[in-house]
Amino acid sequence: MHRVNDRLLQSFIHRPDHRSRLIFDLDSSVVTVFGRQQKAEVGYNPRHRGKRSYNPLVCLEANSSYLWDTELRPGNAGTWDGSVELMASCFVNVPPDIRELRVRADAGFGFNPVLEILEARAAQYAVVARLTQAFKRLLPGLRYESVNKQWEMAEFDHRSHGWPHARQSVVARRFIPNDEAETTLFTMGRYMYRAWVTNMDLTPAGIWHFYDGRAAMEPRICELREDYALRKIPTSSFAANALYLEIIRLAYNLVTAFQRNCLEESWQSLTLQKLRYKLFLLPGELTRPQNRPVLRLRESPLLQDLADGILCKVHRLKPIQP
Repeated sequence: MHRVNDRLLQSFIHRPDHRSRLIFDLDSSVVTVFGRQQKAEVGYNPRHRGKRSYNPLVCLEANSSYLWDTELRPGNAGTWDGSVELMASCFVNVPPDIRELRVRADAGFGFNPVLEILEARAAQYAVVARLTQAFKRLLPGLRYESVNKQWEMAEFDHRSHGWPHARQSVVARRFIPNDEAETTLFTMGRYMYRAWVTNMDLTPAGIWHFYDGRAAMEPRICELREDYALRKIPTSSFAANALYLEIIRLAYNLVTAFQRNCLEESWQSLTLQKLRYKLFLLPGELTRPQNRPVLRLRESPLLQDLADGILCKVHRLKPIQP
């Protein structure tokens, strides 16, 4: 099933237009279970504290929204456990004609083995920096420059414990007024901070802008959980549940390929729920001629033209060769 999914990506990543760059967004998700599923463990679970869960890793390709790869993990998996294996699997599936690869990830991926595999693949990355005590002590003494009315930024080289060499770090900070509500960002003194480790040849503001594009990943993960039934783990076997995750990946990528190749541009970012509403919810009226219930659907030239256009694009697609 994993090979089938990879073959699907190879066939559709260059449709409808040829691509030269991929952007991988990495994240993890918490899937709570309510039975005795194999390898489901108690770990970080903000929604159902103390409940056992799985903690799958997810890699999405940002521009196409394809689910590039997944890795099912126990709920108590370490922060970056499985990340190296996930990245290796992602890189194997990158088409050879892709000239540029960029990666965005949160602090859970900001460990040396993950950064090393990205550098070995010559990938450009922006990863949220791990705010260790040594890193925090450096922040007040940096030389900051304003980037807008509220935020100022600095860049410097930093070598964390266990790193073989220093890496470029970018820091943004904003002054906190006394009347401002409490923030979820890291604060120190009267400032809140954001920080990234990167190897990209961009300005600090450019790194920040590039990383913030990763926010589009959150609704996609929510869609996987709610619309593709990721929350409903079906079996007690870990291997079978890993297969279930691959089936979800296949279903998600088939719908995404359908959107990108057969629907108009304004429909390509719709979630499955909205897409179902637009395609299948037709106006109608329940009537009872001769006391027999009859559902009469409204004839609409607009809907007929839409359906004809979709079918025409579907018929143009060539079958995937075995």
